[in-house]
Amino acid sequence: MEEKSFFATGDSGAVFLGRIVACEGARSRLLQDQLVAKNRIGLRAMDDNVLRVYDSILGMLSGPENPTPLVRLNRVTPYQHTQVYGKLEWYNPFGAVKDRVAANLIADGEARHTVQEAQKLVEPTSGNTGMALAMIANAKGYSLTTPLSSEVPLEKRTMLRFFGADVLELEDTLCPAPGAPEGAIAKATEISERPDYLMLNQYANEANPEAHYKTTGPEIWRQTQKKATHFVCGLGTCGTITGTGRFLKEQSESIQILGIHPQEGHDIPGVRSIRQLQQTKLFFPDEYDGLTEVTNQEAFDLCLRLNREESLIAGPSSAMALAGAFKLVPDKPGNVVVVIFCDSAFKYASSVVKHLPGLVAAEVKKATQKNPLFDSMVENVRGNAELTINVDLAHAQLGTGKLFVVDVRPPDQFSEAHLPGAVNMPLAEIQENHQGLPEDFDAPILSVCQRGNASLSGLLFLKSLGYRNVRSIDGGTIAWREKGFETVTE
Repeated sequence: MEEKSFFATGDSGAVFLGRIVACEGARSRLLQDQLVAKNRIGLRAMDDNVLRVYDSILGMLSGPENPTPLVRLNRVTPYQHTQVYGKLEWYNPFGAVKDRVAANLIADGEARHTVQEAQKLVEPTSGNTGMALAMIANAKGYSLTTPLSSEVPLEKRTMLRFFGADVLELEDTLCPAPGAPEGAIAKATEISERPDYLMLNQYANEANPEAHYKTTGPEIWRQTQKKATHFVCGLGTCGTITGTGRFLKEQSESIQILGIHPQEGHDIPGVRSIRQLQQTKLFFPDEYDGLTEVTNQEAFDLCLRLNREESLIAGPSSAMALAGAFKLVPDKPGNVVVVIFCDSAFKYASSVVKHLPGLVAAEVKKATQKNPLFDSMVENVRGNAELTINVDLAHAQLGTGKLFVVDVRPPDQFSEAHLPGAVNMPLAEIQENHQGLPEDFDAPILSVCQRGNASLSGLLFLKSLGYRNVRSIDGGTIAWREKGFETVTE
């Protein structure tokens, strides 16, 4: 047996670590490595990305020296020559690309002295930013209040509460809608007017794209060895595509920056349709080289394939971005595509089953579908252009004074804001009480609700009464207000 002494070099010079008996070569080396690592930790404060040893969870936040992984896709791509890589942002400590933004929003506030000791933060969210803010706030001694839509997946709402955030569930679009008087952004703005609260405002704060200019962009450029030709990103606040795109364009003017958005009336958390993007202050389409739309089903179908064929636990918004890449990027030798995979599928089980019903056991589906025939009728109506009407055309027709408007929402929602001249006939009551409808069965009637879903049921009922000229407004009153059209309150 051989006895050896070991030393390590720290900030104060060589430090004696101790002695170890070299009895068996492999075991001796293992014990040696463990001893050295253990004592290194005691020598100095450290965030070591090689050993993955950190002084706190905040040390795990991504950056050029600690990038999130870049993984090549091998089975789901339609290409022979183009290489496609997913940047796996769920490797951030709190599970999403928004970790970068939350950290920089707070760091920027601290640098400006707007974020004070024991600060009360308030921020509207579709989930990921709020989750990251809640956890960073915990680590720094702050608190977080987050208004959000009741349509945000249950998994996210539950985890926000689990993380200690004060969650305020509101009637709003899936991604908070600017201008909605009862929405999450409006509520957060109201709370921020109190002297002890601060709203960081991810939808307008330049610290949002700055986070990606400083981290995501440099990571991609370094990881692809300066060979990236296309950067593809889903559009939400637009902070990721703006900051990353600006950095990459500075490295190579030829790199293509491509933005992907969902269809109107989508069910994909964290991203915005084109109409919603018009109100986002970080949306700069002139800086992009291409835009395209992806449907709900395209996103969820590809999400399933990513999980089953690539073994990547990507969520639906990641799959949406990838589906858009397939539409915009040609198959050419030398193409290297990087797609942001913003978070994992674990947060979206309740959303996934809506679009992939085969994942739900038959007995569960039977228990949850009260009227499958009626549900099928509603879906058929949704896809029938003759039975629905877009908000612009509805507004023009309302101006003629000939349109009879039936608002099928509950009275409290109706009184908050409704279309001029609308008559309130709540869906739960309309079958028993539909007095006041036009006598003329050919009269033009518009069925309206909050988002354009319940109004389809109202349309079917009115059709059953014999009314022949009934349409449902796409997007409901939320779409109406987003356009800036007049509403009435009671």
